Amino acid sequence: MMKGQVLPIVLDLEMSGLNPGENGIWQIGAIDLNNPEKIFFEESRIDDDETVDPEALKVIGKTEEQLRDEKKQSQQEMVEKLFAWIELRPLRNLLCQNPQFDAGFLAEKARKYRLKKTFHYRSFDLHSISQTVFHRIKGKFSTHEHNSTMDLKSILEFCGVPDLRIQMKDGKVIQEGNPHNALEDCKLTGECFSRLIFGKNFFPEYAKYKIPSYLMEKTK
Repeated sequence: MMKGQVLPIVLDLEMSGLNPGENGIWQIGAIDLNNPEKIFFEESRIDDDETVDPEALKVIGKTEEQLRDEKKQSQQEMVEKLFAWIELRPLRNLLCQNPQFDAGFLAEKARKYRLKKTFHYRSFDLHSISQTVFHRIKGKFSTHEHNSTMDLKSILEFCGVPDLRIQMKDGKVIQEGNPHNALEDCKLTGECFSRLIFGKNFFPEYAKYKIPSYLMEKTK
C-alpha cells in the first residue's frame, strides 16, 4: 500500500460477449490495492439463457462447453461471493479500464438475481486517468479519427509495460498472445494506475519493466 493512501478495488470481468443483457460473466478478478494479498478470483458457469459470442471465445481461449460446465458454481453464487468480499474492503469504489462496462455487467446481474450491490456507484476509470496524465505530458489527448486511442494496450505502452495478451480487431487476431484472464488484467490495470498516479511499480512481476521517466517526473 502507498503510505497515507486509501486505494480502490481493481476489478476485471471475463464474459461470454459484450452484451450484459444477453451474455454471462464466467470469471471475476478483483484485488484490494490496500492489501494486494486480498484477492478475489473465481469462475462460474454462465446461465442457460445466456449466449456465447465466438469472438469472445478466441479472446479468452475457452470453449462454449467450458463456459457451461455444470461442475462449476452458478454465476449467481460467484456474484454473491464478490459482493460479500467487497463489503470487507476499506474503499468500495472500483478501478477498471472503462468501468461503465464492468460495473454495468455487475449491475445487470445484480438486477437479474435481485442482489444488493455493495460497490459504490462512483468508479475510477483508468482510461480517463491515463488521458489526463498524457495531456499533462504531451499537451494534448491521445486520439485518432475522432476517438480516444487509450485502450489498455496503449495505456500499458504509455506506462512501460508490454501487452502480452492476444489482440482482436473486427473478428480477426491482430496479435498472438496469452488468453485474457481477469486476475492478470486486474494486475495490469493496477500496475498502470500506480505508475500513472505515483510513478511507482506496484506488483513485483512488473518490476523488471522500467517506468518511463516522464511518469516519474510528473509525480515528483
